[in-house]
Formats: sequence, C-alpha cells, structure tokens
Amino acid sequence: MSDHFSGPRAIAGPAADIADLYVFPSPEHPGRLVLVMTVFPAAVPGAHFSEAIAYRFRLRPVTVTPTGTSPRFEFSQTEYAFTCTFAAPEQPDGHKAPAQAGTCLTPTGEVISFQTNDGRGAETNTVRIFAGLRLDPFFIDLPGVLATEKLRQLAFKAKGNNVLEGQNVLSIVLEAEIAALFGAGGPLFAVAAETVTTGKLPIRIERVGRPEIKNVVLSSKEFDPVNRALEIRDLYNLEDPFHLGRDYAGAYRARLNANLAFFDNLDGKIDWPPDEQGQHPLTELLLADYLVVNVSRPYSDDSYFEIERALLTGSSPQTCGGRSLNDDIVDKLYTLLVNGGNGPAVRDGVDQATRPAGHTFPYLVDPNPNPPDLRAKAAAAPTPAQEAER
Repeated sequence: MSDHFSGPRAIAGPAADIADLYVFPSPEHPGRLVLVMTVFPAAVPGAHFSEAIAYRFRLRPVTVTPTGTSPRFEFSQTEYAFTCTFAAPEQPDGHKAPAQAGTCLTPTGEVISFQTNDGRGAETNTVRIFAGLRLDPFFIDLPGVLATEKLRQLAFKAKGNNVLEGQNVLSIVLEAEIAALFGAGGPLFAVAAETVTTGKLPIRIERVGRPEIKNVVLSSKEFDPVNRALEIRDLYNLEDPFHLGRDYAGAYRARLNANLAFFDNLDGKIDWPPDEQGQHPLTELLLADYLVVNVSRPYSDDSYFEIERALLTGSSPQTCGGRSLNDDIVDKLYTLLVNGGNGPAVRDGVDQATRPAGHTFPYLVDPNPNPPDLRAKAAAAPTPAQEAER
C-alpha cells in the first residue's frame, strides 16, 4: 500500500510510518510548490504526531544525464529542507480532540509556528502549512496485488477493492514560494521525505521517494536468489535518500533485478531485457529513489513518472512530473513494470480514493470520523486464490 506499513519498524511505530509523499506545483497559486507527507496509516480521531520525531522534506536540484541503456539524474549537493516537529498533545478546555503545537524550520532558517487540525493553516510571506488528520488520498486494490504475486499472473479485476476506503492519515501540507525559497535552483528538483528521531543521536526511521518501491517492488523475497530470507525494507529505510550506502547496495540490486524480471514476465513477453550482467534496465533508475518535479511547468493531475519515462525514451517531458494527490500511480507502475508501455495499460480496477483530493489548500479532504477497522477488513478479505476465482 504505497509506503503504508513498509517494514517491521514502521508497523511498530505508526507515528513515524510515512504512508505517502506527494509533490506538485500549486494548482491554486502559480509560482508555489506543494509538498505533502502523510503518516500514521489507518489513523483514528485523536491520533497525533510524535514529539520524538522530526518530519522532514528534502529537496535537491537535479540535472539529466544523457540518455542511454541506464539513464540517470545527477543531483546537486545543495539541499533545501523543511523540518516539522511537534510538542506533546494537550487537551484544551471545551475541545474534544487534543491539539498539538508544531513548528516548521524552512530552508531560509525561518521558524513557523502552527496548530494541528486548523484548516486555515499558518502562513508567512513564503510558506503556508497545515498539519492534521485527513482522509487518506491513496487507493489500491491490495487483494489483486497479493493475488498477482502469489499466482504469478495478473489477477486484477475490472472492479477492484480499495482496501483504504474510508481510512485516515495524519498529514503535513506545505505550500512554498519557489522563487523566494529556492532562488536560481531548479527547475528540476529531486524530493524525498523522511522521519528521523530527535535528540543527540538522530536515527532515520523511514524515508520515501517514489510510491510502492518498498511494498511492491522490493517486498517479495521468493524470486531473489541471493537474499531470499532477508526482510530488506527496514535496511532500505535507514538509507539516506541521496547517498545510498555501499554495504547493502548489492542486496538491493539483487532484489530489484529479480523482482523486476518477475513483473516483466507477467504478460508472457520480455519488454525489459537485462544486460550481460543480468542487470534490469530499471534497477539503477529506481534505486535513485526520489520524486522528480519540474517547478517551471504548470500543475497536472496526471504527471507521475512523466520525467523518468521521458528520460528512458529520450523524449521531452510533457508535464511537471512529481506526483499529484489524485494520480493513479498503481496503474502506471504496473504498466511500466509489466510491458514498459508497449502494450495495454494494466489496471487494478480502483481509479480514485474514497473522496478525491481538491485543488485548493490544504488539498486533502476532511477525515472520516468513523473509519473502518483496517485489520478486521484485511482479515476478512479473500485469499489470493479466492480473489483469482472471483
């Protein structure tokens, strides 16, 4: 489920579990960039951000390397970071839900104070921020995903089952003035999100760039001939998004090469032939795990992986890239992995969230006051074999 529950540590500490990252030029205010991080999957009313965690957006200017068999982005050492921290929740008189005070440190050193669940957010001349409980904007047919892996064949139905129907998340939404905060940087930016412990010894709990890298592309162990017993996602979460360590890089590459080959075979033909060393053409591109957005382009609902696809084909991107809140990334991901766009689109049968996100700040819609029990819903879901027979 995008990045929900992406490993044992994330499951153990839901307040630090990043569910999703989105980045897109503002459809409401041209010249502004919107950054959205959702955390705490399946949050219920009263859920709060952790006062022991720093929630951080990291941005770096990138340039495009000439296209070839393994095209790449090259990122600058210049970094722009927005770091949000929260105080312990308080129970004000006359309020049912606890409130939290938060602060955001911007790339220019400005500190913005705000209160959670204030729909107006807090605003300065360069940044507007909202934090609080919202309806989860992600959508996916998880039973179809699991059945596809188990049965080793595409098992999506015409009408899928969005397992996140009615679920909430905690969200942080930033709208930043591009010219004032990033100067001459860009127009291409690499964007990642991370949760890091506060205190004298910061430890990265999670990091997220592209959706479904951990839970779909890296998760399965059974196809990996080298690390079949290794739960790789916790190790991957510890990595710096812009500096992949050498110690486990071979394990990540082996897992990607094996799993990407599995996806490519789902339609019975090879669209991504490996090189002489067995390297899949997408491995290095996906290991550069961050969203890439062009801040000089206008907003588009349908822009995910646009810049990367253009890099692979040697064409010119037509949109801003990044990732909008309503983009159907599951269909795009499976189509890319299964046939590289050289065949019919692969659909999971779920085309939108419980309620689509809006085009005005804070973009995400109000939370569900009575969300369903996700664990009970998952337990009642059909098995992969039953799903394939439906």
